[in-house]
Amino acid sequence: MKNKIDSFALTDSKAFKMKMLNWSRRFNIFCFLDNNNYAFEAPAFECLMAAGCSKSIALNEANYFESLKSFSKKNPGWLFGHLSYPAPVHKRYIEISEGIGFEQAFFFIPQVILQIKNGHLIIESGEKLPAQIFKEINAEEDVIVSSCITNVDIKNRYSKEEYIQIIEALMQHIQRGDCYEINFCQDFFSDNASVDPYFLFKELNAVSPNPFATFYKLNEKYCLCASPERFLQRSGNTIISQPIKGTSKRNLQQPLADVENKEYLLNSVKEKSENVMVVDLVRNDLSRISTEGSVVVKELCGIYSFPQVHQMISTIEARVSPTTHWVDILEACFPMGSMTGAPKHKVMELINQYEIAPRGLFSGTIGYVKPNGDFDFNVVIRSLFYNETKKGISFNAGSGITSRSNAMEEYEECMMKAAAIRKIMGKQ
Repeated sequence: MKNKIDSFALTDSKAFKMKMLNWSRRFNIFCFLDNNNYAFEAPAFECLMAAGCSKSIALNEANYFESLKSFSKKNPGWLFGHLSYPAPVHKRYIEISEGIGFEQAFFFIPQVILQIKNGHLIIESGEKLPAQIFKEINAEEDVIVSSCITNVDIKNRYSKEEYIQIIEALMQHIQRGDCYEINFCQDFFSDNASVDPYFLFKELNAVSPNPFATFYKLNEKYCLCASPERFLQRSGNTIISQPIKGTSKRNLQQPLADVENKEYLLNSVKEKSENVMVVDLVRNDLSRISTEGSVVVKELCGIYSFPQVHQMISTIEARVSPTTHWVDILEACFPMGSMTGAPKHKVMELINQYEIAPRGLFSGTIGYVKPNGDFDFNVVIRSLFYNETKKGISFNAGSGITSRSNAMEEYEECMMKAAAIRKIMGKQ
């Protein structure tokens, strides 16, 4: 059955987004994407939401890409979903490692698609009339008030001393020539938390609005994401990747100090070398599926400012054949180099060796695929994960380790990246 589409004028898109989130509570599965009015590479929308599930595929096998491609070919149309960071092949991890429980891959065909664009709401639905859905959403409150937040006891997986010891061990691997750069992550968690994920997402997006913000619900599992980073975007035959490597703290109360922090990032040899190494890795990944000679670096080490941090971002572009399937593109580049390091295969072995708990959806990607095969996927960082049944919360923070790294500075960078999530959890 062909979807019904209609458009409705909005007077206040910000308030209407709150109505959309309240309306989404009736669904077991949804994906809410908000670019927070950042204009990175001409955004296709201000806000995009997929609600309800008419059909889905959940995959937990080691190599799921062929199954995902088969599902996509049999079900042309909009798809939303995620890929988790690859699960380790061994069982060394501690018991809580099953964590929040997101599948290795999950994609769904939505019942309703909502797009806010140019002051209008476009509703696409295969069942209800768009006018009826618009009426339902308008009937919702435009505020989200906490219903059950408790004082959550957040624990660090590593002590500061343990973290520093691991960083020093990783730097020895770099000095021996095992790798050039490795992204090491530490996780924070609570095993007994009752929270309102809708309120927490609203708070997170207020404290740290970013261009790839995502609120993703998969039954009892939630991902509250304030990501500034794009993994891959396809528009026609053009692919772009925008890896982030290089971070310095904002200081909004002291403008001169804020400018100094930005200048430090711009001139840092360590941060630039880290970024360039990831750019080379992305170029290599893209060359596996692109037309010969089409991979170019559009911007190298650009500095972008966000509410919490300044970031160093590069943009790499490639061209692909019109017949190249979107799954093949993701497979060639996943997991993203900014969350692994170089060379990718070796550093992934080291990540499995040194990180105590598996990353799960952290370092993975969430996004959408349009009926014409265009897509956009983020990098799942600056994110809070919640399992409503298990009452479990987790979030992660990482940094890129190179030969120029200082273990204490890397620890402080992780704490800075985790600050926004700690803030909304009442942990300053």
